Amino acid sequence: MLDKSLRACCQVKYSTCVRSPLLQRSSLRTEQPIGLHFPIWVWKICAQLDESNMAQIIDGKSMANEIHSELCKELKEFVANGNRVPHLTAIIVGEDPASQKYVEKKTQACKEIGISSRTIVLPNSTTQAELLDVIDKENKNESVNGILVQLPVPAHIDERTVCNAIIASKDVDGFNEINIGRLALDMNGIVPATPLGVKTMLERANIPTFNRNAVVVGRSKNVGLPLSILLHSDGTHATKGLDATVTICHRNTPAKELAKYCRQADIIVVAVGKPGLITKDMVKPGACVIDVGITRIQDEGGKYKLVGDVDFDEVRQVAGHITPVPGGVGPMTVAMLMKNTILAAKKQAADQSD
Repeated sequence: MLDKSLRACCQVKYSTCVRSPLLQRSSLRTEQPIGLHFPIWVWKICAQLDESNMAQIIDGKSMANEIHSELCKELKEFVANGNRVPHLTAIIVGEDPASQKYVEKKTQACKEIGISSRTIVLPNSTTQAELLDVIDKENKNESVNGILVQLPVPAHIDERTVCNAIIASKDVDGFNEINIGRLALDMNGIVPATPLGVKTMLERANIPTFNRNAVVVGRSKNVGLPLSILLHSDGTHATKGLDATVTICHRNTPAKELAKYCRQADIIVVAVGKPGLITKDMVKPGACVIDVGITRIQDEGGKYKLVGDVDFDEVRQVAGHITPVPGGVGPMTVAMLMKNTILAAKKQAADQSD
C-alpha cells in the first residue's frame, strides 16, 4: 500500500504539474521535465493514480455469466419439480450475417443454461403472410415456450405486425403490444430484454437511481421507450422501477440541448447507433454511462471493429462507471432473453395447472 502522505503528495504534484503545458511536452516515463526535479518513481506512481481515477468498467460479460449460472440452477429446480425443459424457437428471415451471429449467441446461451432451442431460417423472399403462418404454428405448439423473430426483418415485412403476431405469453423479446402496454401500466409481463439488461446492470453495479437524473438518448420502441419506463417507474410496483427523473433525447434534439441535458445527468444511456455521439465534455464527473449502441466500423488499418455510441477512451476519464462495447450491454441482453424464456415457461406451467 502506498503511504497516505506520499499518495497525497503525488496527487498534489500530479494535479499541479502533470497537466501543465510544460509537462505535456515532456516524456513522463523517460525523462524529468525541465525545472521539475521529481524522481522517476514519483511519475510512475502518478501514472497509476491517473489510471485509478478512470471510470470503473461495468463488465457485462462477467455479469451475464453469473446470471447464466443462477438461471441454470433455477432451471434444474424447475425441471426437477416435474416440468418440461423450456424451449425457445428463433426465426431468422434472410441471410444477414449480423442476425445470424446474434441468434447463434442466443442458442449457445440456451445450450449453456439447459434450455432447448431451434432456429428456423427463412429466405429473404419470404412473404409477410408466410412468416405469420410460421409464427402461428409456433404459437399453437404447446412444446414451445418462447418465440423470437430476429430483427430487423426485410423491408417488405412490417415489423410491428410481426411482433404482435407472437402471442404475449411466448413473446420473450417483450415486443408484443400487450407486454409493452403492461410495462407502461407497471403491471407484470415480459419486459424487453435489452432494457431489462440495462436495469439489471445498474442494480448489480450498485448505481444509485432513486431521485437521480437520467438521460436516455434514443426513443426506439424496443429500447429507448421501455428503458425510460423502467428508469422512472415506481420501485414499489410490479416492474420494480428505478425511481429516476428521466429525460428522453432523440435525433431531433438540438446538439446544444443534448449536451446540456447529458451534463446534468447522473446516468446516461445511449442507444442510437451513432459512433462517438457522447463525448467527454457532455458527461458530468462521476456519472454512469451505459452504451447500448453497436456499430461495425473500419479502422485506419483496414480492420473492422465494433464500437458504441460513446467515445469510450475520452469519456472514461470523467465518468464514474461505464460499459464497454463489445462486452457490455450485449451479453446482458442475451442473459435477459434466457431469463424471459424461463419466466414464460413457468407462467405457462402455472396456467396449465390451474
